[in-house]
Parts: sequence; C-alpha cells; structure tokens
Amino acid sequence: MTGTPSRRLVLLGATGSIGTQALDVLTRYPDIARVHGLAVGGSRPELVAEQAVAHRPAQLVVSDAARAEAVGAAVHSACRDAGIPAPQITAGADAVVELAGSLAEGDVVLNAITGSVGLLPTLAALASGARLALANKESLVVGGHLVTDAAAPGQILPVDSEHTAIAQALAGLTHDQIDHLVVTASGGPFRGRSREQLAQVTPEQALAHPTWSMGRVITTNSATLVNKALEVIEACFQFDLPEDRVQVVVHPQSIVHSMVTLVDGSTIAQASPPDMRHAIGWALAHPEKLPGLAAPLDFRTAQSWTFEPVDEDTFDAIALARAAHREGGGAMAVYNAVNEEAVDAFFDGSLSFLGITALIREVLEDPQRPRAQRVDGVGGLLAVEEWARTAARARLTGRGR
Repeated sequence: MTGTPSRRLVLLGATGSIGTQALDVLTRYPDIARVHGLAVGGSRPELVAEQAVAHRPAQLVVSDAARAEAVGAAVHSACRDAGIPAPQITAGADAVVELAGSLAEGDVVLNAITGSVGLLPTLAALASGARLALANKESLVVGGHLVTDAAAPGQILPVDSEHTAIAQALAGLTHDQIDHLVVTASGGPFRGRSREQLAQVTPEQALAHPTWSMGRVITTNSATLVNKALEVIEACFQFDLPEDRVQVVVHPQSIVHSMVTLVDGSTIAQASPPDMRHAIGWALAHPEKLPGLAAPLDFRTAQSWTFEPVDEDTFDAIALARAAHREGGGAMAVYNAVNEEAVDAFFDGSLSFLGITALIREVLEDPQRPRAQRVDGVGGLLAVEEWARTAARARLTGRGR
C-alpha cells in the first residue's frame, strides 16, 4: 500500500453476491478506496460482523430494522474481540438513502441493492456528486430519465458484465458512430426448452444457472429472461439509444459479454471469462486497470463460441419490456414491480414459472392501469409502483395465493 486512500466508498448491499465480491476486490487492491459505510439487509449477521472487522466502516446501516438488534450484537461482539471500535449502526430504508448521499465528488457509491428499492439511494448518490457504480439496474430501468437527468456526464458507471463490456467497447468513440448494441445472454438454465417443457419448472431448477452464481431474484430473472429484458432497457438509458437499436443474442459460453456494431459495419466485442470482478474492478478503479484482477482468456486453447437468436415465442419477457419502454409513462415501473411480486409468488408456490411473465402481461394490459406520457417525479413513480403491486397481489389472491 502507498498509504490510506483518500477516496471513500459506500457499499449498498454488502452481503450479496456483488457486495461480497466488491469487498474481495478491495481487499486485494486496498489503494482503490477505503470503506466508509456498508448497508446490509440484515439476514446474515455473522458475515456483516466479519466485514465490519475486515474493512472497519465508520457507518453501518441495516435496512431491515427488525434485524438491526441481531446484526448490532454480532458486530459489537466481533469488534470487541478484535480490539477495534464498532461502526455507528443505524437502521431502516431512510438510513440507507442517507448513507448513499453522505459522500462527495471524488468518492464512490456502489449500489448493489436488488430491486426497485435501490432507486432512492441511486438518486441520493447522484445528488451528492459521488461516482455511482451501479449494479442495481432496476433503479435506472424504473427511474429512467429521472435518473439520467440527475446524473452528470460519466457519473454513472455500470457494474454489469454486459454494460461494462459496452462501455469499454465504446471507449474513444462518439455516439454518432454507433449503429447498434448487441447484448449477449447465456440463455439461462432452460435454453432450448419449449413452453410445454417449462410448465412444471420448480424454483430449485430455476436457480440452477449454468454460468453465474447470483442471488435468488436475479437468478430467477435470468431463467425467465426478465433480467435480459431489464438489461436492454438499462442499455437504452445508459447509452442513450432507442430499444430497437439494442439487440439480444444467446451466447451460452458467456465469454463475449456484449458488442457494439458501428456505422461502418465493424463490430467491437469485449471478451473475458465469466467473472464479475471484471465489472466491479472496472467501475471502482476507472479509468485505471487493476493488474491481475482475474484470469484472462487463453487463446492457445481450442475453444468455440456460438451465437443464436432468442426464442421469443417461449421467452416473452424481452418483447414485453420493449413494448413497455416504447410506451413510457411508468410502464417499466409496472413491469418491474409486478415481476418482483411474481418471483415471490413463484417461490411460495402460488404461481407457476410461466405465470411470472403472464402476470406481467396481464397487469400491463389492465385497462385501469395509470397511463401518462411521462411520470412526474419520484412520488409519481412510487405511486405507479404501488398500483402495480396492488394489482399483481389482487390477481395472485384470485389464483388462490
């Protein structure tokens, strides 16, 4: 080390897949930033205690207030045993937003929260002037122009293998040189299956992703291709393009993470073994590169990469998202909110796997759905979300939930 780094980091979602890998990157490259604050859900008190001892944050927020006491006890005990001061511990959703907005220009907030609950912390981080390393795609998908209008040029850096790949491929290019983007998809665990074969899919089968190790929601979203649908919309806002200029292809090897086709007909691709530390390290250290961050490809070894179209007759999530994005007016907030409710219902056994996107379609097509050219502010978005969740729950109750 060359000394204590001046850049501070706030990590939201510290015990999730992205959060734990980010802390691993910081352990290996301590000059990147010093951990100022961690936000956790609270379901893994012992892991939080380990992180508090290893990274010594000044602040710790437990978003689920009901779990704050257990987390606090574990953290205080571990810090006492280690002979170090415990962090200041607060609880609740408002405290997460406050932590997200507590930094300044030159610092970094990594938002690795899952779901649209990440929107308010995203806006708080942008208002602070800090760099936003964004792994919470839902806040950009749901917030749309509300988020992009709040961001300074280059303030948002994606923490996603696909969007990081696009950003790297675009380095040194101008917007008018882009013809279209190509977002790659592994195809998930059910690639090649028909709708009839998906009728009896279980949660355990949906969680068996062939490439990536992720949390429950994002893994299920990958199985339905909802995750890829959200990534299409994220790319539209991140790179300022309409949805018809963001293509999706299935690439089972997950080596080529995405591509950019230019107006002259050439295509630039970013390729690396599937390892999220590439995306995390890129966003945290940008514009620097971290030597030895992850293993490179060995082109001396025989290998084949394949690409194929998405079966949109079987997997309709992407087409639904494209239509919602074209409509605007909060339609993507409805899409995302209903999906979150549907995934919970799938895991509690009250909704089938195919029922997830069917429920999204039903609520989007509801004639009572609020429609507007553009939703007015955060309050308007949250109202649209609440309507969508209520409508989804009513339908789930009607199905016998």
